[in-house]
Parts: sequence; structure tokens; C-alpha cells
Amino acid sequence: MRVWSAFYPMLLCVAFAHAQQKDGPKPAAQNPSPMVENTRAHERIPTQKFPGIEFTISDVLPKPVEIFIPQRQQKFRRFDLLLHFHGAGFLVQYAATRYKGSVVAAVANLGSGSSVYGNAFDDSTKFSTLLTAIMDSLHQKLAPQITVRQVILSGFSAGYGAIRKIISTQQNFSRVDAILLLDGIHASYIPERQVLAEGGKMDSTGLEAFLQFAHAAGKKNSSKRFLITHSEIFPGTFVSATEATDFILQKLDIRRQPILKWGPRGMQQLSRARRHHFAVLGFAGNTAPDHVDHLHGLFYFLNTLKKL
Repeated sequence: MRVWSAFYPMLLCVAFAHAQQKDGPKPAAQNPSPMVENTRAHERIPTQKFPGIEFTISDVLPKPVEIFIPQRQQKFRRFDLLLHFHGAGFLVQYAATRYKGSVVAAVANLGSGSSVYGNAFDDSTKFSTLLTAIMDSLHQKLAPQITVRQVILSGFSAGYGAIRKIISTQQNFSRVDAILLLDGIHASYIPERQVLAEGGKMDSTGLEAFLQFAHAAGKKNSSKRFLITHSEIFPGTFVSATEATDFILQKLDIRRQPILKWGPRGMQQLSRARRHHFAVLGFAGNTAPDHVDHLHGLFYFLNTLKKL
């Protein structure tokens, strides 16, 4: 029997992401789903190498952080810094080469489950240490005059755990300029595994940091930007990305609008919501391929975030 989970599809994504780890706590299980999807294209970006500078930073997080500077952007002296959690390095490189601006891209694959990513930043100084290590390396490899315009955090699936922990402290919150969550924002039910339709409640404490960032990005003149994309996957044992996003929208009194629109790589968009620099895009699908679509759409969603 196959298990479709917001975390489990990473097993299917290994061929693309090389991000599955065998150590660390296991991700939360979910109720089995018989869903099979044969309609949408689920177009995949092939594994490939891109011209540019590549190096790793190995002494900050439990696993090495891969850094990539696209070749055509090496002449620039001001960059946006993208730090992506959970996903194939080549997909992050692909997104960097198609970014509408100059960017240094970093990707961290720490294992399975959001707790692995959150635990890596239990020490709130880890984020600052990582940024410093990246900047020191850029100064050595490019030029001492390199500066960062803005810090962008993106996370696919379980990667949201790192972002949640990072922005939970005011100092780190202030250093993050933009956030992109790709079908990954979850919480627990109270009691555990009892869904809302059966009288359960949402433990929203894990969403508070995202709610605060959405509130800041939703202001007209804010410098913050926040984009959430999600599928229709319903885990059944923990809060779905749709439910978590609905909680934030309700708290901010923002209404979804129904929409039928093609998205990247054959995705089908069903809804949207926006207030100034905060936006939510809802997409069709309740299967693992629908989940992985969001990762392969990173290049598109990153530029969408930039335009918010």
C-alpha cells in the first residue's frame, strides 16, 4: 500500500533531489491514499550541470551546504542570497540561472521530516554563522566588495521546519527579506491525529512565526515578501498545507479567489490570495507527483516572489 504524505514524496524525489537521508528522526506517517494521477503533465527538469562556481560549506550545519554562483552573474558585485532547504542541488542551480537578477544560491539537504531541519537551528546563532560563512567565501572567490541586497529563504516540503525555526527569533526575522514555501507548511492536530472534521483542533503554535511574517509582508510599504504554494494533499494525521495556509489567511482576513490557470511544468492553479507582498497560490493534486511539481517549479515561483 502506498503512502502519500507531504514528507513521503521525497522518496520519489530522490532521483531528482538526492536529498533523502537515512539518519535522523522519521517523518510523521499519514493515512494511506489510493489516489493515482495520470492527467497533469508533471514535467521534470532533467538532471544536469550548469556553468558557474560551486563550493560547499561543511562546518556549520549537520550536512554540507552547497553554494552555486551562475557563470553569467560572476561579474556582479551585489547579489540576492537564496538559501533553499530540501531539494536537489541541480534544481536550485536551474532556478538560479533563470533568476531575474543576480543571485548566489545555497541548498541544504539535512534529512527527512521537518524536525531535522528545525533542530539544525535550535541554536539561533546558526543562521548568522551560516550567512557569515557564505559571505566570507564569496569575498575570497569573487571580490572583497561583494554585498548582499536581500536574503531569501525557500523550502520544499519538510524544509519549512528550518525556516520556521530561523524566523522564530526577532534578530533572524529582521535579517530575512523574503520567504518561499513550496507545498510545505504544517502543524499538529489536538488531539494528535484527530482531524478538524472529526472535532480535532489545530495546534497553531507552529504557525505563529509564519503568521507574523505574512502580516509584515501584507503591509503596503513593507520590505518583506512571502509566497506560499500548496497542493491538495491531505495527510490526515497532521495539518495539511491547505489547512495551515487557510489558518493564516483567516487570521489576516484575506479571502481566496477561485481561478483556473496553467502553472509551471503543467501544474494547474485553482486559487489565489494576495495582500500587497504576501500571496498564496493553490494548485490541483493529491498525489506524490503533484507534490514534487512544486519543487520543479522553484525557478518560476522564485521569480513570482521577486515581483510581489
